Amino acid sequence: MDGQSPVVANQRADAQRNRAKILAATVIAIRKNPDASVADIAAEAGVGRMTLYGHFQTRAELIEAALVDSLERAEEVLSEIPLDGDAGEAFQRLVASSWMFVDQSRALLATAQKELSAARIRELHEKAEARMRGLLLRGQREGAFRVDLPVTWLLTTTHVVLNGAAEEVRIGRLDPDDAPWFIDAILLPAFTATETGER
Repeated sequence: MDGQSPVVANQRADAQRNRAKILAATVIAIRKNPDASVADIAAEAGVGRMTLYGHFQTRAELIEAALVDSLERAEEVLSEIPLDGDAGEAFQRLVASSWMFVDQSRALLATAQKELSAARIRELHEKAEARMRGLLLRGQREGAFRVDLPVTWLLTTTHVVLNGAAEEVRIGRLDPDDAPWFIDAILLPAFTATETGER
């Protein structure tokens, strides 16, 4: 026990519940309308604007917190993806799982890109990027992936294709369930080491 009174403990628990509700509502409200206001998000969460402002002082702060929360949830799942064995197969597993979260948070990420700097968004994705980098480097060491292309380019290409797929889904030209196949169809042949595919 930390000596808190039951009243203080209940207030803290209520505040944590409200914060969680607000973050979840942010994702939903932004998916419905990328320009959703703080009032729209508060209404989606079922809380008053003053309650929301008690947790987040600006819309940008709220968007960043929702993105951090989304990435933390993704990290819990992605950290459990087995990346041993064949590097190409491990890459497919990681891409399929990564796509699921890109698809779920694509509207939030698009909004965050308007509110936050590119450097901050890249920083928030560091854990996920480090996981992908480690797998690509192992694949290069083991001869599964091309070594004539730097791993930074492989990462950039993966990022561009994943986000391109999200945009195609957004405008209705691609079914989200088909996206992992399309992503693999581009990335695996491009990354796979062949005798003629390297300088």
